[in-house]
Amino acid sequence: MTDPIQIVPYDPRWAIEFDRLRDHLLEAMGDLALAVEHVGSTAVPGLPAKPILDIDVVLGSAEHVPEAIARLAEIGYRHVGDLGIKGREAFDRATDTSAHHLYVVVQGSEPWRNHIQFRDYLREHPASAEAYARLKRSLADEFQNDREKYTNAKTKFVEEVLSNAHKRVKIQVDPRG
Repeated sequence: MTDPIQIVPYDPRWAIEFDRLRDHLLEAMGDLALAVEHVGSTAVPGLPAKPILDIDVVLGSAEHVPEAIARLAEIGYRHVGDLGIKGREAFDRATDTSAHHLYVVVQGSEPWRNHIQFRDYLREHPASAEAYARLKRSLADEFQNDREKYTNAKTKFVEEVLSNAHKRVKIQVDPRG
């Protein structure tokens, strides 16, 4: 049995912890990373979330993925594949770090666009962020110990947000996340 899904109020310490992890990742990645981005619900000020940061290491080319995997392994991350999402490589975190999910994505790829556009849309549309918060709380209650059902039940909402977000202007890369 897995731990119950827990949605907690927004915690400003998430941004501070992201900054710490970003600096560590940028140091390890060197010139390979264009940016390290804080994505997901914990990246949206005021949005309740599972207390697990989502982080993207953004590369300039898919050719750099093998080297990124090697550099991340050097600092304790274990590559676990794309987990069914082509263009996004996932990693188990080092045991001595705070709770986070780490992904490697290529700038311009669909996973990169989706992560950035979803985050930015919720940051800029408080009513959508509040609707997402209500949905997540409801689904966490309904699917307490079933993360797959919880995640799948959010799909329609996420797709609607992304549809609206795709109409926006071009995404800018900020190396500081």
